[in-house]
Amino acid sequence: MGFFKTNMLKSLEWVDNSTVTMVYKYPMDGRQIQWGSKLTVRESQVAIFLNKGKIADVFGPGFYHLQTSNLPILTQLMSWPYGFKSPFYADVYFVNTKQFTNQRWGTSNPITMRDKDFGTIRIRGYGNYAFRVSDAALFLKELFGTNSTFTTDDISSYLKSIIVASISDTIAESKISALDIASNLIEFSKVAGETLKQSFANLGLELTNLVIENISFPEEVEKAIDTRSSMGVLSDKMDTFVKFQSAHAIREAANNNGMAGLGSQIGAGMAIGEMMKESMKSSSNENSSNNDDNAKFCPSCGAKNPKSAKFCVECGGKLSVKGKCPNCGAEINSKSKFCPECGQKL
Repeated sequence: MGFFKTNMLKSLEWVDNSTVTMVYKYPMDGRQIQWGSKLTVRESQVAIFLNKGKIADVFGPGFYHLQTSNLPILTQLMSWPYGFKSPFYADVYFVNTKQFTNQRWGTSNPITMRDKDFGTIRIRGYGNYAFRVSDAALFLKELFGTNSTFTTDDISSYLKSIIVASISDTIAESKISALDIASNLIEFSKVAGETLKQSFANLGLELTNLVIENISFPEEVEKAIDTRSSMGVLSDKMDTFVKFQSAHAIREAANNNGMAGLGSQIGAGMAIGEMMKESMKSSSNENSSNNDDNAKFCPSCGAKNPKSAKFCVECGGKLSVKGKCPNCGAEINSKSKFCPECGQKL
């Protein structure tokens, strides 16, 4: 009787002391489970009983006395004699259902994409994700099988490949530029996460979070981006930038001593005079253009008049007042009988 007592399990439970264990097979060591034994399943755990390699019963968090009411499938499979009070054999697996966070992913090889700004380029990306077991029975069938233990390291490479493949497809289907992806990582992470949820669900898993931390470009593309940014900043200030650089070079040359310095000073004076002349000419043209915009020219003598004048200050002729065509809205002369744009009779 002592031999039988030492080979019967009266209490089954598992305390997880690690952060990476997903599945733990309870060590039976040839022992049997006694009828009426106690089973403790803690929060974030699921216990699975297997009989002859098949899933018999699944227990969620709680405290159980293993009886017929708690083991309906296993009772039916084994047809226990003696009023269902004999010990029985079963494989017991504890599955961890907590979230496994800070799982890293990254592109081992660059992702090739067609970009509207730079053509065909290769990009790299990396980030992290979090997941948990949502369907323990499906997870057992699809992944860990009958392994005694199963950790996140056993599945990380496979999940990384799924994530990278899905992100590549999402980039191709979105047809947005690489610069837009890099500047909207939070939004793109949400889109990629929604695409990946079904792939994880097929394995009995749930993707709880996906973060794309960075999208990086090849060195030559980064140089092209820097050059384009510099050109964009200086595009409307290029004339001022050239004048500033020229003036700085002239000043440095004029500070030289000796005969060479004398020649440089003469040249500097001439260059400064030319620059001032060009600057004043540009300013005069700009003011003249602005004045023309606020002037009205006589159709008879061509004299320039104030915009509000009704008669020419030179010849006294009546200045034309322009209106709009009621049909097409084109600007017309007050003496016109037909619209020059649509031919409408006025």
